[in-house]
Amino acid sequence: MNDDTSQKLGTLVSDGGPVNVYIWDMDETLILLRSLLNGTYAESFNGSKDVQRGVEIGKMWEKHILKISDDCFFYEQIEDCNEPFLDSLRQYDDGQDLSRYDFKKDDFSTPTDDLNKRKLAYRHRAVARKYEKGLRPFIDSETMSILDELYNVTDEYTDRWLSSARAFLEQCSCVKEESGDGTSATDRSSKDIHILVTSGALIPSLVKCLLFRLDTFLRHENVYSSIDVGKLQCFKWIKERFHHPKFRFCAIGDGWEECAAAQAMQWPFVKIDLQPDSSYRFPGVTPKTVSYYFATVYGNSDADTNEE
Repeated sequence: MNDDTSQKLGTLVSDGGPVNVYIWDMDETLILLRSLLNGTYAESFNGSKDVQRGVEIGKMWEKHILKISDDCFFYEQIEDCNEPFLDSLRQYDDGQDLSRYDFKKDDFSTPTDDLNKRKLAYRHRAVARKYEKGLRPFIDSETMSILDELYNVTDEYTDRWLSSARAFLEQCSCVKEESGDGTSATDRSSKDIHILVTSGALIPSLVKCLLFRLDTFLRHENVYSSIDVGKLQCFKWIKERFHHPKFRFCAIGDGWEECAAAQAMQWPFVKIDLQPDSSYRFPGVTPKTVSYYFATVYGNSDADTNEE
């Protein structure tokens, strides 16, 4: 853990309150994509949803994700070099100024030696900086309008799944604080932390965060790809990063792997369900819902934040 990270964690726990760490799955949890492409989302509505329409929406997302990954985030170059997170090769990065670095002419190849690991680390650093700026510096206004329309169409088709998931993150990231006379309220930033652990490749997953408007809440250092290492290993790394008794963890996803990993870590797990009559979907799941899972493992008292 570097000095900056240690300082940030110290700030988070300095006031004595607990810090909730939400570990999210991506597809069929914060967003819908795989279930659109294979029709399972629409099929769960027993005929009231147009299955083919969902497939078409999914294919449009797939096209934009791949194009932006290739054009803006080096994916065509590094597709076969998936790392579990962007900082995984930081030790190889010598801090060279990349403002005039030519990524197309540095003879990058599979990073089996230190030189190519350094070149991959440069790309990761450039991706991190681009991610923090958002899409608008890299996407023309016409494409941006198309993406905005696709988001709205998808949100309508999925009965506000996307906007409801995003509202959950927003509610965790901004809390109301009443004034002394109780007549007004002001916003302050919450300490809650959102982390993504996805079974997708790292670069397309970061692009998904941008396209589905999640980058406000998911910083680049909090996005993990579990393809090669498994979700349990990612969960262990997260626990090491946030190693303090006042951090409380909860995993949220739709799959067996994150469920098993959460059980191994003795963390609460909220299973997302696609079925339209379920309350464990979006819209449906709220921070209040998840608070019951936190309480089951960590207790109701803010003072009682030690893991059992």
